[in-house]
Amino acid sequence: MAEKEKPRKVVAENRRARYDYAITETWEAGIALTGTEVKSLRKGQANIAESYVSYENGGLWLINSNIPELQTVGAFFQHDPRRKRQLLMHAREIVKLANAVNRQGMTIVPLEMYFNERGRAKLRIALAQGKKNHDKRETEAKRDWERQRARLMREKG
Repeated sequence: MAEKEKPRKVVAENRRARYDYAITETWEAGIALTGTEVKSLRKGQANIAESYVSYENGGLWLINSNIPELQTVGAFFQHDPRRKRQLLMHAREIVKLANAVNRQGMTIVPLEMYFNERGRAKLRIALAQGKKNHDKRETEAKRDWERQRARLMREKG
């Protein structure tokens, strides 16, 4: 990730993923969406908090994400809010992720859904290892100490 961050409009974020998993590597993946799903995303309506990524039939699929139906469009053109959505990545990247999941017991978690500078819907996914309870407590203690240290620095000057 040597390149600088580009401006993007974040639609949905999975904040719990960084708490539950130790993130090792991240990728950007495109998402195969229908027209009403894109319109719903542009309104900022999406939830990826309970979703996960699965390797099936030679491709990656985003499962259990929720993109609600639009209220302005008639019922005939609506999409299924919780359907499986295919992720678009290079074949080498898909194979690398699938091998890590199968051999090393790692998990692929979605971190955030956003629109890039070209207006395309993207999903930031990460290869992650599940944290144990003591690791979660350690992370929380570290975060509390950082807050307390910053508060002391502000007060003392």
